[in-house]
Amino acid sequence: MYLATYADLVRFLYRKVWDADQAQDLAQETFVRALDHAPENPRAWLFTVARNLARDAARTVLRRRKHLALLKSEADVDPPAAPDALVTAETAERASAVRRALEQLGERDREALLLWDAGFNYEEIAAQLDLALGSVGTTLARARRRLVEAYEREEGGHVASG
Repeated sequence: MYLATYADLVRFLYRKVWDADQAQDLAQETFVRALDHAPENPRAWLFTVARNLARDAARTVLRRRKHLALLKSEADVDPPAAPDALVTAETAERASAVRRALEQLGERDREALLLWDAGFNYEEIAAQLDLALGSVGTTLARARRRLVEAYEREEGGHVASG
């Protein structure tokens, strides 16, 4: 089960936490927890545990940020970016726009897209999201459309200023 699921689980977690190392750590923690359980549907159980671990990690990050904000009296000023960093900056901005677009989606849309991207089939997505099997395709199509619209708004907000 580990070999068949690890890459999908890491990809799913990455899109939850946006940090590759943390996604791998959370995936490992998920499999460690699986050692103590014998779930009826192991793949669904793993993704449910992973989603909960990612949510807990996000809450921890928010608590740390709030704490650091209280400790920091002034924001640090970053040095000017090197000219050869332009491509890196553009790539980071696109990734940030995708992240912001995903965050604009409702929980069900975001989860449906992430589960589909992680390799879940329609039946598994329906079970995870408590949807009728027949509505999974419609839910995914709408979620994709909303993601594209949100991304275009994000990109448009930055491009229109020039």
